[in-house]
Amino acid sequence: MIDRPAVLAALDAVIDPKSGQGLVAAGLVQGLTVAEDRAGFVMEVAAGETALYAPVRDAAEAALKALAGMTRVAVVLTAESAPGKKPARTASLSPEAVDQTRPRAPVATDRPAHVRRVLAIASGKGGVGKSTVSVNLAAALAARGLSVGVLDADVYGPSLPTMLGMSGKPEYSDGKMHPHIAHGLKAMSVGLLTKADDAMIWRGPMASQALTQMLTQTAWGTEEAPLDILVVDLPPGTGDVQLTLVQKTPLDGAVIVSTPQEVALADARRAFRLFDKVGVPTLGLIENMSGPVFGEGGAKAEAERLSIAFLGTLPLDAAFREAGDAGLPTVLNAPDGDLAARFAGIAEAVAKKLGL
Repeated sequence: MIDRPAVLAALDAVIDPKSGQGLVAAGLVQGLTVAEDRAGFVMEVAAGETALYAPVRDAAEAALKALAGMTRVAVVLTAESAPGKKPARTASLSPEAVDQTRPRAPVATDRPAHVRRVLAIASGKGGVGKSTVSVNLAAALAARGLSVGVLDADVYGPSLPTMLGMSGKPEYSDGKMHPHIAHGLKAMSVGLLTKADDAMIWRGPMASQALTQMLTQTAWGTEEAPLDILVVDLPPGTGDVQLTLVQKTPLDGAVIVSTPQEVALADARRAFRLFDKVGVPTLGLIENMSGPVFGEGGAKAEAERLSIAFLGTLPLDAAFREAGDAGLPTVLNAPDGDLAARFAGIAEAVAKKLGL
């Protein structure tokens, strides 16, 4: 696990050529993101100074890469608009380019066109298997005869392309992106619009804009053949991306994923309170990775405390990882197995709650 103080110390050892201070002390480290094995930030400088700071950016990347355990680093150098000039253009998520410049604030949206139900899959904490649950639940819903789409809303760490075995930019026509079709699911992810090893070091508004554009500029369905349900795989936490979704798009419900231990359940409570405050019904709680390693029963007890449905238990099973790495959901890889049966039960409960 990368230590955030160590990251800050490493960056402060890189000197700002104008002030003579370290980058942190000089206020040049903005939007710092530190994950298990990666880090990145935005360095915004005055107009016309990008050439001066390009070597500084390179030095900052080198300092981060030198930290033990660091595998992925991204430092984005941007420049403020010169006085009297128009602001930088918003990020575009068309397949032609993903521009990491300053975006406009997210515009108001409505339900994505030709989509009957929108379901958010959330977790307060990262690493609980939320994306794995999202993909397999979507496949289980499709097995019930529903038309299902999956939106990877984790713009900082998209995993859908790997889990569904997708690659290549989507087709673009008539102002709309056309989702990939993988295992009968319509799928869209920012990971399809960028290089596999790129890190999206975006400020909150830019991440929110990315979600808004993928929601509204993707051809999920048609008037003749609407999408029955769009499963939105949210990033962990309760930040800008989550708020954008719940404020701008009418959600029909949310499912919260947690592991049994208290540290994950505490964050699951925060996710529940977010949805509760904005009037989005939480359809239930799923306990993932249940078993001897993380314990069991914690999520079921938490669901009872929160007075929400407990949708089911998913054991810690290597089959999840193996199928995900192979780009095939577990419920399709082993349709007669125990995990497929568990997801079928969860899908039945969710479909019933959504009136599908």
